[in-house]
Amino acid sequence: MKMRILSAADVRRALPMAEAIAGMKQAFAQLSTGQAEVPLRGRVDVAPHSGTTLVMPAFLAKSNDLAVKVVSVFPKNSERYEPTIYAAVLVLDAETGRPLALMEGGSLTAIRTGAGSGAATDLLARPNASVVAILGSGVQARTQLEAVCTVRDIREVRVYSPTHENAVTFAREMRGVGPIPDTIRIMSNPETAVRGADIICAATSSSKPVFHNKDVAAGAHINGVGSYTPAMQEVDAETVRRALVVVDEREAAWEEAGDLIRPLQDGLITEAHIHAELGEIVAGLKPGRTSPEQITFFKSVGVAVQDAISGRIALENAIKHNLGTEANL
Repeated sequence: MKMRILSAADVRRALPMAEAIAGMKQAFAQLSTGQAEVPLRGRVDVAPHSGTTLVMPAFLAKSNDLAVKVVSVFPKNSERYEPTIYAAVLVLDAETGRPLALMEGGSLTAIRTGAGSGAATDLLARPNASVVAILGSGVQARTQLEAVCTVRDIREVRVYSPTHENAVTFAREMRGVGPIPDTIRIMSNPETAVRGADIICAATSSSKPVFHNKDVAAGAHINGVGSYTPAMQEVDAETVRRALVVVDEREAAWEEAGDLIRPLQDGLITEAHIHAELGEIVAGLKPGRTSPEQITFFKSVGVAVQDAISGRIALENAIKHNLGTEANL
């Protein structure tokens, strides 16, 4: 029995953003129409080392995708000059359970998270949206930008990072890559980045809002992907209250999305404030944007269906283009 092993470079070649965005729409639709088996992610706290390991399995019945992701978040790794996140995705044959592929999961996670926002942007942002603000300058910020530029004709990118040097590096590395325009402006504060932006992407690990409601223009679309615990918050409560809120999965959002949990606890919104899951909009069960002036907010904490469908797409392309290596089991 053989299993294909894909490195981070292999995954990036095998999972093009446009294909990943199409895959996210399929995955979210299956999730929201009862065609996916996705338990809440298992969590193991590694207290002596201030780390957390998450286990994320998923089965998608319609597309017959089965995978398990293990992701470890160890913030102190930065002190060792190592990534704070390590991950691996195991793709299984849904008919037999046989392991088919083992993939580097950090790159897959970044691409599928960006692709989720790309799908949301395609469904919720105004068709003529052309200015995007990126808050953050890490790996997730890069795939957020690529995804948004894949689904909209973006002419201007604004980036803000608390560490100016990181924003400079981001701009230098991302200018003109694929669908990304040459114009990337480095902003000195989040206010100037957000004002007048048609699309706002927050990809930080902040515990407090990274921009303010007063700076959000009517008609803007917001993607919030950085916060994934109740203690984290990128989007302020007034923006949440003002927006049409769409999530990847309701149950996961109320468990993990500090952006929503905090205003709920403060009595500013109710659970009914979540308008829809993204898959409900894909499936035509709920409407998306209903006016050009409406503010839309896609809050994602990440769900395992994204990994399962991404793993299948990457494996198919890896076989097609002979990427990775095969190991005997």
